Amino acid sequence: MRAVVVRRFGGPEVLEFAEVPVPAPGPGQVRVKVAAAGVNPVDAGTRSGFLTEAGIIPPRERIGIGWDVAGTVDVVGDGVTGFAAGDRVIGLLDRPSAALGAYADFAVLDADAVTAAPRTVSLVAAATLPLNGLTAVQALDLLDLPPGSTVLVTGAAGAVGGYAVTLAKVRGFRVAAVADTADEALVRGFGAELFVPRGDFLADRVRAVIPGGADAALDTALLRLEALDAVANRGRFVVFAAGAAPIPLRGIEVEHVWIAADGAALARLATLVDDGTLTLRVADTLSLAEAAKAHERLAEGGLRGRLVLTKE
Repeated sequence: MRAVVVRRFGGPEVLEFAEVPVPAPGPGQVRVKVAAAGVNPVDAGTRSGFLTEAGIIPPRERIGIGWDVAGTVDVVGDGVTGFAAGDRVIGLLDRPSAALGAYADFAVLDADAVTAAPRTVSLVAAATLPLNGLTAVQALDLLDLPPGSTVLVTGAAGAVGGYAVTLAKVRGFRVAAVADTADEALVRGFGAELFVPRGDFLADRVRAVIPGGADAALDTALLRLEALDAVANRGRFVVFAAGAAPIPLRGIEVEHVWIAADGAALARLATLVDDGTLTLRVADTLSLAEAAKAHERLAEGGLRGRLVLTKE
């Protein structure tokens, strides 16, 4: 089968379009014929060697690329009863050091990392949900705050940030969104009650609308201390990238969300897609053979939604 891998680290040019053996599912696993794979910043971090430098991926001869999978079940392994060949599914490959990733014709996943794809959207759109949706869910889980608490979301127009705004509102939080001025209507549509344009002196401007500061912040834009300063004393702060944790000043509890596959939580997200609560955003589609071009576009920034690689 075809798969995109890296054997050395560097820019998009090191992505190798290779012919590799089709993987076989083991007990408790399913093999998925991949229809679409999301393109995420973590993929660029794998390709560039950043995750290896950070101690997240050990050096190895070949590393697969891609976490988000959408497609149809091809083969089920021993002991799998919840899926059958032909089922439309989505799932998350959460082992960044694996020899094969989602950028491939087929992917093998643990059955508990997979769920039925949303019924109301295409598999291309569904491929944008697993990593970013689960990241937002697990970040909100870390807050452990009561309904009515005020949560600041930086990068609220981004893929993770947009989901975080909507899911925070679903949990009964009062959401303050930080984004570009041009994105105010967008993030308010996601569910933000308050809006603060990004820019200088962010903490002062947040505190002008939230006296004393927010109860918590989800710092998807990696603003670090700038966002921490907008949080109230003894509040909560969640970071989304290795090395992005600020010093926990003023008794603020700083947590890092380390994503884990979770088919049950993914199923709940799919339900929110089907009932219209959660909006999926595809920035553009490219073929699997255009993975390097997709990484170039990811590096350029300015995307609204995720790029998706397809089989065509």
